[in-house]
Amino acid sequence: MLSPLDLSLINGPIPQVSTAAAALALTYLAIRKDRTWLVRVLPVVVLSCALFVTGLTLVINHLWKPWPEPLPVVLMVWLGAALVAVALAVARLRSGRWYGRTFGVLLALGVLTSAAVATNAHFGQYPNTRSVLDIFRNDRVALNEAAPPPSTVVEVPAGKTLADVWTRPANLPDKGTVSEADIPGALKARPAWVYLPPAYHVTPRPRLPVIVLMAGQPGSPRDWFDGGRILDNLDAYARTHDGLAPIVVVADQLGSTTANPLCLDSKLGQAETYLARDVPAWVKQRLTVDERREAWTVAGFSQGATCSVQLAVRAPDVYGNFIALAPQGEPSLSTRQETVKTVFDGDESAFTRINPMDILARQRFPKTAGVIVAGRDDPMYRKADAEVFEACRKAGMDVRWKELPSGHDWTMAREGLFGSLPWLAARTGLAR
Repeated sequence: MLSPLDLSLINGPIPQVSTAAAALALTYLAIRKDRTWLVRVLPVVVLSCALFVTGLTLVINHLWKPWPEPLPVVLMVWLGAALVAVALAVARLRSGRWYGRTFGVLLALGVLTSAAVATNAHFGQYPNTRSVLDIFRNDRVALNEAAPPPSTVVEVPAGKTLADVWTRPANLPDKGTVSEADIPGALKARPAWVYLPPAYHVTPRPRLPVIVLMAGQPGSPRDWFDGGRILDNLDAYARTHDGLAPIVVVADQLGSTTANPLCLDSKLGQAETYLARDVPAWVKQRLTVDERREAWTVAGFSQGATCSVQLAVRAPDVYGNFIALAPQGEPSLSTRQETVKTVFDGDESAFTRINPMDILARQRFPKTAGVIVAGRDDPMYRKADAEVFEACRKAGMDVRWKELPSGHDWTMAREGLFGSLPWLAARTGLAR
């Protein structure tokens, strides 16, 4: 029987009932048998909230511009609804019986909750209540405890793969581990999150392939464990593959939630050096990994996907594979003009030297393989994703295209990444 904790927060009755409840709550808060309320208070509250939300949207989208894409309309509509509910509940505190005032506050809190549910449904961050509760669970293991130096390792003969020589150990753990780790380097990055599969915790230890994974912007490495459900999905994969799964290092390519160094070495930060040199060097020094470039994959969602395409063409000696989940057409702060002006001091030629689409047009990459995943209902990046795929194909890459029935959200990112695992396992020797 399905637990209530596993009911979807993205589709189905919960988001629908939540929206209907918010509409009823707003209606109750708005209606009152008082002419002054209906003629003066209600219009002033609604107009004030509408002007605030409109002004905030203009400031964020056109002045501050912390993200390449504008704020979603649905997000701003729900923000307006929440502000109206709170303002009306506060206005009701000035008169009426105590239980009526209390009920008004509860209704406002209900609208706030509905706004959170609707926002989550739009972005697909938390698929169910169980994933929300995981925020409060700390099951991370210190890396020194999770990854001590191995006493012996599995040797793979020339011409063979790990899958050819691996047998399921009797003492195989059922689950992998998650750790946080500071990876020093050229970028002042937040701690990485590291997933080590069950096979990593046995003796002899296999040398496993690596995925260097990135979240979008705004975002942080933890997003792939909350929204991306790495632990659940990779543990499930490992259970059907005798404990084998990739090591996943979710690295910070941003430096902070709103920063965007564009995965480049520039005055915004040394992100390319960090991801192409510092992170791989740390991983090889600290973990037991397969060091062949064919066993290394760079992957990401949204801005992280753009970064993965950049590294695939800027550091092909490090990463033999990439998985780009809804990448942008090019590194961007907002528009190309704004990006060139801010990052390259107006030098268009400097931008074209590092832009993946321009590099793909003038170089070939026959030894690189990748997957580009797009959301069918993604109005922002669907077309750009197809253009990136075509450019990769023409540059000689062994590239695959996947289109999922979703938008620019974590549902697409989850399904895109884990749906690519069979392909990646065959590429990296985890499966025959």
